[in-house]
Amino acid sequence: MAKVWLGLGSNLGDRERFILDAIALLGKAALRETRVSSLWESKARYVTDQPDFLNAAVSGQTDLTPAELLREVNRIEAALGRDRSAVVAKGPRSIDIDILLYGGRIIVEEGLLIPHPGIRERKFVLLPLLELDPELQDPVTGESFAALLAGLPPQGIYPYLRGGYDAPYP
Repeated sequence: MAKVWLGLGSNLGDRERFILDAIALLGKAALRETRVSSLWESKARYVTDQPDFLNAAVSGQTDLTPAELLREVNRIEAALGRDRSAVVAKGPRSIDIDILLYGGRIIVEEGLLIPHPGIRERKFVLLPLLELDPELQDPVTGESFAALLAGLPPQGIYPYLRGGYDAPYP
């Protein structure tokens, strides 16, 4: 059994429903003892001409290997309408589920990098992640994710329905 942390995002359709449905499906198929962050709204990064995202993080225990978990995540995304072959990379999507951390392991396999390579630079990942586990550290460097977050510039993220761009942590 391993503790895992996943990041979720949606910027098409009923964003909140897609995230809640993804969390429910993860709880049925992959995770036990699930914990869920609050929702955060963020401006799109990388490809900026698209709707704002809703983001959340979820943690839980899994019996799945990293590769099995990735297959389950991809299956859930497809069940919720995501067709990876039909979308622009980093473009609009109904749901995106990223494996952020798998215990304290470092995994480098074809199609699977853990910790997620973007975790260190993205407030929309770090804020919900640290809401769940404020003491988390980067398994690669040992650096506190809270310290990494403190060093990031504003990125247009705020608590959903509460306002306040680039809300401080916590």
